[in-house]
Amino acid sequence: MLIKSRFKPVWWCRNRHLQTIIPSLFRKVKSPSLKRERLVTVDGDFLDLDFCGAGNQPLVILLHGLTGSSQSSYILGLQVSLLKQGLRSVALNFRGCSEEFNQTSRCYHSGETGDIDFLYRTLKTREPNTPLAAVGFSIGGNVLLKWLGEQGSSVDLFAATAVSVPFELGPCATQLDSGFSRIYRQRLIRELKEYITLKYQHLLAIGAEEAAEQVKQIGDLSQVRSFWQYDQRVIAQLYDFTSADDYYQRSSSKQFLQAIKVPTLLIQSLDDPFMSEDIIPSCHELSESVVLELTQAGGHVGFVEGRGMFKFSYWLDQRIPEFLNQKLTEKVSLV
Repeated sequence: MLIKSRFKPVWWCRNRHLQTIIPSLFRKVKSPSLKRERLVTVDGDFLDLDFCGAGNQPLVILLHGLTGSSQSSYILGLQVSLLKQGLRSVALNFRGCSEEFNQTSRCYHSGETGDIDFLYRTLKTREPNTPLAAVGFSIGGNVLLKWLGEQGSSVDLFAATAVSVPFELGPCATQLDSGFSRIYRQRLIRELKEYITLKYQHLLAIGAEEAAEQVKQIGDLSQVRSFWQYDQRVIAQLYDFTSADDYYQRSSSKQFLQAIKVPTLLIQSLDDPFMSEDIIPSCHELSESVVLELTQAGGHVGFVEGRGMFKFSYWLDQRIPEFLNQKLTEKVSLV
């Protein structure tokens, strides 16, 4: 189902790039009180989690975007907002994103759903009666939607939200090769290449020689300029993909939307510079449980609203808790 959005960008921030850049570079959030926990995975690696809130209130899983972390401003801002609404949250740091490198050659990618499934199963075991929800941003949203589609009716969440999702990874990678969008690509690729270099050095330092050799086999990345090249050289080699195209085909979330059974809100801006409009799913590609809220503006994980130069806010911090609380109320009323 498609619904009309109430979002209206603040007058001085209507441009897609301003909407994207200002929250990313200039938003400062006073961190709420967080409790870090390290979760040991079945393959002997670890995931770092940041919990916000206490007690037995409903718990929301948060997934960050590419090169982000639990310290990203959109994650912290949402945690503050959720806490005010009586909802606990737990931000998952994808492997290697918690300011400490992980211990295997694995990292994370747009289709890696094993870690969120492991976190979900762990939380359900610990708190079997606690209502759970999940929110994902950008590739974290892609991971979330793919996982929801894979699980179908076997996952018990009262709601989910995915924001600024690259529903088709190949066209999105190509979009970042054109125009001003290349600025975002250059920054992200630079950070990813630096990550691989430092990860290799870390694996050597901890004596993980086999994992270090797997990373070494990637080779020199100095000439890598695009996501197509990076994913061909890195993701396809570290995982079981034959090529970047194979990775994009198998990991894109659009093909999983029909199988989602959890009440899910998709928030997508038509002017997102990370993607073109034609990757946005049509109504017939959505299951009955999925609602698509399109905005005319908002950029990529931006959505800056307000009425003046100094009177603005971040709409996602209001819209996401509103949807989650609505679905939680509906679930409780059915019990």
